[in-house]
Amino acid sequence: MRPPKTLNASDFKARCLAILDDVERTGEGVVILKRGRRVARLTSAREAKPRPLRDRMKGTVEREGDVVAPPLSAEDWAVHQTRRVR
Repeated sequence: MRPPKTLNASDFKARCLAILDDVERTGEGVVILKRGRRVARLTSAREAKPRPLRDRMKGTVEREGDVVAPPLSAEDWAVHQTRRVR
């Protein structure tokens, strides 16, 4: 996924109507900067199909280590099992 296009506030002010037309046509939003800081985001108002949850969450989870093997050794696991309250 590409980062959104950015514009300085003065450029946005000068070309506002053309930028609105581009956002409507392409569906791609624009981030407006004021003195280098993000101050606003312009997005299309047309109804977009909601993306599946797995697509929306893509890139937000990091895997650390082996997700299949238990974090305990077999010996530690056996000790843990015997101490479990039933």
